[in-house]
Amino acid sequence: LALGWAGWKMYVGRPDTSNPRCDSMAVVGKALDSSGRHEEALSVFEATLALRRRHWSHDEAGMLRAEMSLAVCLHHLKRFDEALALNRAVYAKRVAIYGVSHEDTILSGVNLTASLFVLKLFAEGKFFLRNEMLPVVRRSLGADHEHTLGINQNLAYALMKDSERTSDDLLEASDIIMDVLDRRRRVFGPAHPGTRLAEGLAVRLHSEIRAFSENAARQRAARKNPY
Repeated sequence: LALGWAGWKMYVGRPDTSNPRCDSMAVVGKALDSSGRHEEALSVFEATLALRRRHWSHDEAGMLRAEMSLAVCLHHLKRFDEALALNRAVYAKRVAIYGVSHEDTILSGVNLTASLFVLKLFAEGKFFLRNEMLPVVRRSLGADHEHTLGINQNLAYALMKDSERTSDDLLEASDIIMDVLDRRRRVFGPAHPGTRLAEGLAVRLHSEIRAFSENAARQRAARKNPY
């Protein structure tokens, strides 16, 4: 945060049309957001985006960065519907400008998925991951890339958390997470944070499968012996 403020002090006296001044505002906003000062960060991000719209609307990359930062901040403030709408817009624009395989587009897709999940829109999230994200990252990045593994992990999570899940969904999720876990251990090692996260999800998933099976057995028994 101190470095962000130091950068801002270097450029604060410049006119609104100064690009370094606008960039330094964005740095301050990110520092505030990462420090948990989300309300203050929101004001900075909104001001930065307004400046970009006024003076650099032709700079599509800069505009999208500003919009993505604002969406992340809105998510932190639990303004999830607004974050989702902005993440949808940013993803669509990046697809149109850069194509589906560009890393910035993929990262926007990950942010969009997070917005869908926090609002429990798991059916849409599963469709998006299966049909848009995974074919792209497998083709462009390979099966062992961090993004590919993370997106597979997200699909397993969505299959597990969907209220309409079936036993087949849970078994598919188990297959996915075990494959992810094997790849993470081989590529990144057992101590890597991503590997530990996958291990935790695998434990939760196996517990969910056991509970689902026990509940299904109780329901079958109740139907056989209604009284």
